[in-house]
Amino acid sequence: MDWFRNGVVGRDALLSADYDAVILDLGLPGADGLDILQNWRASGNEVPVLVLTARDALSQKLEGLNLGADDYLGKPFDLREVAARLRALIRRRHGVPTQFLNHGPVSFNPETRAVFLDGKPVTLGSKELMLVELLLLNKQNVLPKNAVEEKLYPWGEEVSSNSVEVLVHRIRRKLGSGFIKTVHGVGYTLGEVAP
Repeated sequence: MDWFRNGVVGRDALLSADYDAVILDLGLPGADGLDILQNWRASGNEVPVLVLTARDALSQKLEGLNLGADDYLGKPFDLREVAARLRALIRRRHGVPTQFLNHGPVSFNPETRAVFLDGKPVTLGSKELMLVELLLLNKQNVLPKNAVEEKLYPWGEEVSSNSVEVLVHRIRRKLGSGFIKTVHGVGYTLGEVAP
């Protein structure tokens, strides 16, 4: 998760990284949030955007939605609602209609952050959970190592050269050696589900 306090920096960040969703405040220094949204949509960027703002008059909500926002939430708000709306936006983007993400004997509840193997709870670290969720949301894709690093580590954080491999090893140990498949020279994907 990355956080930008300046509208111009936030606008440009979306051009250099692939985000699952964006929370956009309309009252940003440097650039108006609606101008940023309009710029993203005009450039063809389809990232789900949740507008979070004090501008909550109906006309302002309609303007934000008509400019391409996927959801709009006025302040004050409950963080649980923000999290639920973000999860829903991300599920829709990946074509996952249900709350649980499943692959073979592994089931993951993004809301509670609980992982189950054959119905039994499995304890995973925070980065392990993030990688499991990322793979489950991208079932049909091979994710390059650099894309995994971008999703798991904040902007500007130093990442060791084998950090992803270490996470993959830990997850395989906990969820089975076949849960994650390495595509040599390309990246990672979910393994085959046994019939």
